[in-house]
Amino acid sequence: MDNLTKRFLNYVKIDTQSDPNSTTHPSTSKQKDLSRLLLQELKEMNIEAFMDDYGYVYGHIPKTVENAMSIGFIAHVDTSFDAPGANVNPRIIRNYDGSKIVLNKDLSMEPKDFPSLNKVIGEDIIVTDGNTLLGADNKAGVAEIMELAKYFSKNKEEHGDIYIAFTPDEEIGQGADFFNYDFFKADFAYTVDGGEVGGIDYENFNAASAKVTFIGKSIHPGAAKLQMVNASHLLMEFHSMLPEFFNPAYTDERDGFNHLSSIIGEVEKASSGYIIRNHDIDKFNKQKQEFENIKNYMNEKYGYNAVNLEIKDSYFNMYEKLKDHLYIIELAKDAIKKVGLTPFSEAIRGGTDGARLTFEGLLCPNLGTGGFHFHGRFEFCSINQMHKSVEILKEIVFSSKNKAQN
Repeated sequence: MDNLTKRFLNYVKIDTQSDPNSTTHPSTSKQKDLSRLLLQELKEMNIEAFMDDYGYVYGHIPKTVENAMSIGFIAHVDTSFDAPGANVNPRIIRNYDGSKIVLNKDLSMEPKDFPSLNKVIGEDIIVTDGNTLLGADNKAGVAEIMELAKYFSKNKEEHGDIYIAFTPDEEIGQGADFFNYDFFKADFAYTVDGGEVGGIDYENFNAASAKVTFIGKSIHPGAAKLQMVNASHLLMEFHSMLPEFFNPAYTDERDGFNHLSSIIGEVEKASSGYIIRNHDIDKFNKQKQEFENIKNYMNEKYGYNAVNLEIKDSYFNMYEKLKDHLYIIELAKDAIKKVGLTPFSEAIRGGTDGARLTFEGLLCPNLGTGGFHFHGRFEFCSINQMHKSVEILKEIVFSSKNKAQN
């Protein structure tokens, strides 16, 4: 088994799920289990590295030539809370032939239902046993950056400064909250956190979260006529007034959505959580205003503050900042071509740490890792594509010494 695959399998067996309901940083201490391992491995490569109190790991490989651009590579250690993440049991399928993959007695997948499998026919892939997610999001990116670090720690080709960062809590929108810009002095960076290798993402959703709290009036149901206000009913009423076809199950491509992600309901109090997404900033703001309008309508209808709403912006479309610095995209596209692939881009229906970092001054598009079907039990990744990703990262570093920053 090759070193990259060994490294990835070792990482996915470490439970690093983040917790959206936590108030600590990182949100779960177990994320530091992987962070500590990464720090140890970087130091064993004789790379300058450290971990801060928040679980961020940083590394720096000094330049070997003057006047080259300094480049950063970033991945996150946490995995999604949308599916179980402990006791991951990965399995390698060699030379996948396009047939049905049985994960366990209850779950299987095949190309007719999961078209992404058509993209890995003939490749070696890693799947789950159907009981957990895999963790390719984003441990594929972590492993690939670590292989890049190992290469440049041993080989002294000409390159500029290389900065590395592994962040916690990306899956809950907090991966850039404590990013150390004082150390990470890259001219620009790439998050290695995408899907199919060859992809270069520089458009993403504008994103916000909404927490809606409903206050009811609890009366004994035997004497409730014209007096009881059931908070759970308020929750259902609120949701029914949101546009039906903004349900993410009815959306694709550049469609925005309002995703109901959580519900807690009793008579006196209920709450619901949403994520709000749209690539277009005007439509995004309109969606947020619809939440406000419904809240105001219901409070007027019931005559008291029955509905409380908190909307928090998470990140914005990085294209608004990158469109004037497309040399960063072209550098990646040239690297992808050099390894024999055709680069492609799409407006991703999600976000990365790179979106926040870009708006905070570190321009940071996103590169494919070879992972598919993130956040669920059907997640898988391609070993072949992971190796291609490492080669792309190398080519980006090699090319940086020859390109003047625009």
